Amino acid sequence: MRYKIIGDNLQMVLVELEPGETIYAEAGALNHMSGNVRLNATVRGGFIQGIMRKIAGESFFLTEFTAEGGPGVVAFSGTVPGKITALKLDGTIEYYVQRGGFLAATDGVTVKPGIARRLGAALFGGEGLIMEKVSGVGTVFVHAAGDFLEYDLKPGQVLKVDTGQLVAFDASVDYDIERVGGIRSILFAGEGLFLATLRGPGKVILQSMNIQALAAELARYIPRGGSSGFQLTFGD
Repeated sequence: MRYKIIGDNLQMVLVELEPGETIYAEAGALNHMSGNVRLNATVRGGFIQGIMRKIAGESFFLTEFTAEGGPGVVAFSGTVPGKITALKLDGTIEYYVQRGGFLAATDGVTVKPGIARRLGAALFGGEGLIMEKVSGVGTVFVHAAGDFLEYDLKPGQVLKVDTGQLVAFDASVDYDIERVGGIRSILFAGEGLFLATLRGPGKVILQSMNIQALAAELARYIPRGGSSGFQLTFGD
């Protein structure tokens, strides 16, 4: 398999499949494909993992794409303006990915729900108790809002992040949620009540845009009650 990530802040990933090669993706991620690519909806991992994926913010079904009779092309794109990155897995590295961050993966990669390891993360994390855990051998494509920023944390090095900006982190990174400051900070800092605390070693990937904050901002400009906010009056 070969791939190319195309675009700037409205990216898609173009994947070239060899005959018989398969890649699978989140339902609705398809942008386009060549005529000799066969698609098949499947519940990878069985019914229970399908239910857990649904809880984790993904679809119950995943879609498999297989090239038949020759090389094929299939392209995937995210659902928000932003970037796509490829995570390489060699069987020794696992990542936790934010809810809704999984886009597509090669056949040797397993995507399943992952449980936050700390009570604080379980109770207060903006991304909830269940994230997505990717493992195996191959390539997984992750999409997020805005631009990416990556940190390679050294052992014991700490990074504190708004939970809405966290895209993915290496399974070797310790993850928890901590309260921000005192009452004054909570009321006036404008950063929410809790921050994600990540302690190295391992890679951490952040996004520049918080989707929840963007949705809240856009909601201010959407007319309420079905009215457009103005009315035209015509004479008799």
